[in-house]
Amino acid sequence: MLEYVHSGSGSPTYVLMNGAGVTLEGWRPLYPGIERLGTVFAWNRQGLGRSARPRSRQTGALVVASLRELLAYAGLAPPYVLVGHSLGGLHANLFARLHPAEVAGVALIEATHPDDCGRLREHEGRLAGVLARLLAVPAAWLRPNLHAELACALDTARQVEAAGPFPPVPLVVVSGGQTPPRWLMSPEALELKQARQRALAALSPLGEQVIAQASGHFPQRTQPELVLDVLRRLADSVTSARGAAV
Repeated sequence: MLEYVHSGSGSPTYVLMNGAGVTLEGWRPLYPGIERLGTVFAWNRQGLGRSARPRSRQTGALVVASLRELLAYAGLAPPYVLVGHSLGGLHANLFARLHPAEVAGVALIEATHPDDCGRLREHEGRLAGVLARLLAVPAAWLRPNLHAELACALDTARQVEAAGPFPPVPLVVVSGGQTPPRWLMSPEALELKQARQRALAALSPLGEQVIAQASGHFPQRTQPELVLDVLRRLADSVTSARGAAV
């Protein structure tokens, strides 16, 4: 069983991909505005929300396969605009490489770069506490799923590296502009993260980066109007790219 929410109508179809340990509720501040932009599909991976507990390790390849099956079940045909936050951005990166013909555009919001994955497990406990405060839920609720998902992050990063090239589709990378506390990220680590965010934007010749100056790791919560504007402009870019290809 997989939990999902299908709303809005028309083109494009936005597919929302959650961060590690975070349910589809993390996208709530974008509603109802995002539903006026097109069709919206948000879902919970196995082990999140009311979705069934996983019976096997949820590497990116398995997550992408589950999502494609669920989209078909919901009657939503490609191409899609993938919107991935944090670890969901890593999954979106993999989806676009494995199935480029099914992807019209990609928005990566504070997305995990493949080279970030080695450090994720080191900060798992702190991350659970930060997410608990942001989402106003007990950290104990988050830890099991967060642990299980981060345990697969390195495997997913390897799958990204082994997959084909990122397709030349419209791409927007939204990066938080606020400086995290030093206990969470040293100045050297922050500089490296910023470089990797720029590298994500360079994956496509149609890529760009937007800095959410008033946000940290959750721009969709702290600056939802900015994210909605990014998604609106991304849809325009998708339409223009299609017109140029005809």
